[in-house]
Amino acid sequence: MKFDKAYFDAGIDRRHSGAVKWDSAEMCPDGALPMWIADMDFACAPAIVEAIVKRAQHPCFGYDMDDREGQQAFCDFWKRRHGLDVEIAETVMLPGVVTGLRAAVNVMTEPGDGVAILTPVYGPFFSSIKDAGRKVVECALIEDESGRAVMDYEAIENAFQGGAKMMMLCSPHNPVGRCWDRDELEKLLALCRQYGIPMVSDEIHADFVYAPKRFTPILTLEGACENVISLAAPSKTFNVAGLQHAHAICKDAALREKFENYLHTYGVSSGNTFAVAAARACYESCDEWLNGLLAYLDEGRQMLLEYVRRLLPKAVMKPVEATYLAWVDLRAYGYNTEELNARCKEAGIILNRGTFFGDCGDGFVRINFGCPHANLLEGVKRLAKAVGEKE
Repeated sequence: MKFDKAYFDAGIDRRHSGAVKWDSAEMCPDGALPMWIADMDFACAPAIVEAIVKRAQHPCFGYDMDDREGQQAFCDFWKRRHGLDVEIAETVMLPGVVTGLRAAVNVMTEPGDGVAILTPVYGPFFSSIKDAGRKVVECALIEDESGRAVMDYEAIENAFQGGAKMMMLCSPHNPVGRCWDRDELEKLLALCRQYGIPMVSDEIHADFVYAPKRFTPILTLEGACENVISLAAPSKTFNVAGLQHAHAICKDAALREKFENYLHTYGVSSGNTFAVAAARACYESCDEWLNGLLAYLDEGRQMLLEYVRRLLPKAVMKPVEATYLAWVDLRAYGYNTEELNARCKEAGIILNRGTFFGDCGDGFVRINFGCPHANLLEGVKRLAKAVGEKE
């Protein structure tokens, strides 16, 4: 099978499949086009479906042994795709990356401590901190001369000097679409080491990076083997979020033991039977599908930028170096987040509201372009209608 443009153009009808993206009456009324939550409107790679069906054909789903070969497949994938050397013993299986974020906060800090984040950022960063009785310390991203979001190292250092006890990083960054350069990460890590700050890095979007950029795993940096946990999952890459499977990678043995003990205390177990089978297929047998997907998404991000520039002349779509998510500034149209959300629903386009990513996201929207290209133009047309642009 060829995983080419025609394959991904076909998409798949997800309506009436129980998908929250399409079937939530509250979020997505009849006739609306959903381009919000971060899963894709493409069928999973055939190898994944085949692995699940094969396992289901054995009609007993009792307790499973550890799948050492599947865990090795994960390690091999990260070496093959990203140049990271990782051993099975350095990994911990999880039901999801957000579970890993929550565990890391509890292991790395004490109640009342501050946790630094780079805002705007994925909503569960805030809740993972607040729900643990910690304080959110926002270090707002700033823009360089090209309009790219960049880290404000002065603000980060001020946060550490002001008492923040942990760094929570999103790499690549959701929603601004940055793939952090190695030197940016090295400077951040140097600050963390200078002030004795542990770090957790959410790297769930690692596989969605567009040339000429290249993803840098935090654990490939010198000095990152101490006090650092990275989090990865097949869920975004292979569109299997519903299977709930992820990994933490930690080369610091003492920290890894504390992390595992915390998970054990709260009864967090490793992947279920079907998730384990699917994940192994993801990491062993789906590179060709993934390569085709990346080429398709790369074309889609360029098409989306063209449509936004043409149909939304007052909008600013930030450069997308990574992820299949676009961060679009609509503030010039004069609507706040609540007004934008209402107008978008009325126009039949469902997007992530900017304030999900922090108060600094007011007047922004996040657009998911992990869909057939035909949906991109229709989505931007509906958004243009929502903000009052004439066709």
